[in-house]
Amino acid sequence: MANLKEIRNRIASVSSTMQITSAMKMVSAAKLKKAQDAITAMRPYADKLTELLQSLSASLDADSGSKFSDNRDVNKVLVVAITSNRGLCGAFNTNIMKQSMHLVEEVYAGKQVDFMAIGKKANDILDKNHTVIANHSGVYDELTFDNVATIAEDLMERFVTGEYDHIDIVYNKFKNAATQLIMTEQFLPIVPVEGAESSGADYIFEPSKIEIVEQLIPKSLKTQLYKGIRDSFASEHGARMTAMHKATDNATELRDQLKLTYNKARQAAITNEILEIVGGAEALNN
Repeated sequence: MANLKEIRNRIASVSSTMQITSAMKMVSAAKLKKAQDAITAMRPYADKLTELLQSLSASLDADSGSKFSDNRDVNKVLVVAITSNRGLCGAFNTNIMKQSMHLVEEVYAGKQVDFMAIGKKANDILDKNHTVIANHSGVYDELTFDNVATIAEDLMERFVTGEYDHIDIVYNKFKNAATQLIMTEQFLPIVPVEGAESSGADYIFEPSKIEIVEQLIPKSLKTQLYKGIRDSFASEHGARMTAMHKATDNATELRDQLKLTYNKARQAAITNEILEIVGGAEALNN
């Protein structure tokens, strides 16, 4: 059994860790509220914009010949992996990496697959064995639509010029603080939705359908990427809050076990001292 000093040092260490994890949990909870409000407020707009685009997408090729709906033979693929800049958030980043490797090894096996990293963790892991064409970790420093729009414009440009034939985004969708859903969304090319024209929606187009579509598609793509990063940002804080809550509970349990061990060791030491005193007294009497 460890001596009393070693046990006291372990109790102090675990208690210090518990204070840190508890503080990180509270910080993440505060940040989560703001991030959750942001993504909740944005979703109705993003969903409506997607609905409008889907209503028009069935006629994109015929009417507008949109450069963003050009379905080419897929040889070069770009995967946008959205992770966090920091760890201590459970399997949040690991799940994104697993899904990214699934795309490389199974979905796009035999094709050229490059990555764009949004988040330091994605860049650090992917850069070791794969081609990372850009790292946008700094977007989290000021997460605004304009900053994300710049990234989306870069993606659109790479697709239009033929640098890549297919672009996917992989991210964690926020459901609640304890649950994140791994999402893989096709960013480009835009796929027309079958039956969209016959959905019953009746729109009056002004100035023209072609002009509206050409303006709507880039805006919709920017919104899609922004929503994905916002979802990931909220999911990160939810995952970290949950991870730190579990870590605090584990540290509390370990501290209690160490205290029990300490008390037993202390009691054993006191008992030994009493026995030694009694034995010494008996020896003197004899």
